[in-house]
Amino acid sequence: MSDTSISIHSWGYVERDEYRTSASLIQQLVDTVSKNGNLLLNVGPKSDGTIPEEARAVLLEIGAWLHVNGEAIYGSRPFTVFGEGPTKAPKNSTEKNNDIQSYTPQDIRYTTSRDGKILYATALGWPNGGTLTLHTLFSGNPYLTAPVCSVELLGNPTPIAFHQSPDGLHLTLPANPPTEAAYIFRIRTTCP
Repeated sequence: MSDTSISIHSWGYVERDEYRTSASLIQQLVDTVSKNGNLLLNVGPKSDGTIPEEARAVLLEIGAWLHVNGEAIYGSRPFTVFGEGPTKAPKNSTEKNNDIQSYTPQDIRYTTSRDGKILYATALGWPNGGTLTLHTLFSGNPYLTAPVCSVELLGNPTPIAFHQSPDGLHLTLPANPPTEAAYIFRIRTTCP
């Protein structure tokens, strides 16, 4: 269990407070779930029980992202390897709550479907140049039951072109990302 507050400076309601962005909270959620964790998100209501409008807007953005990408979060299981990439986790909860964690497109987090038939790779940033390499998913990887046979980007109707090589799974991306926070690829090794 990991916890954080939607507010940067408080766990209760404070006038003129500052709030985390939906992207930073989504990235923290994905990172936590990939490590077999749960994220408890605190929202401090006003004295009349209503949620501040700024917090409400962030929650609605997270909900919209989960509407498209929730299958990689809800009921998912961790993959053998939680992820890859250069960004180091914050050392304490104060750093996490100050919205200073900045992920790169090379920061990838992995989850699987409950039955293990689908692997999800989440890029925590959108790469420039139209390609992305998932180094963990190299050809011959002992954690994959078979070679990759299909890749889809959730929220995008077109299949993703790919090739698997000894240095990773290379993806050719569409020109524009389907969302603005984190980008989930549905990867299959068993295709009909």
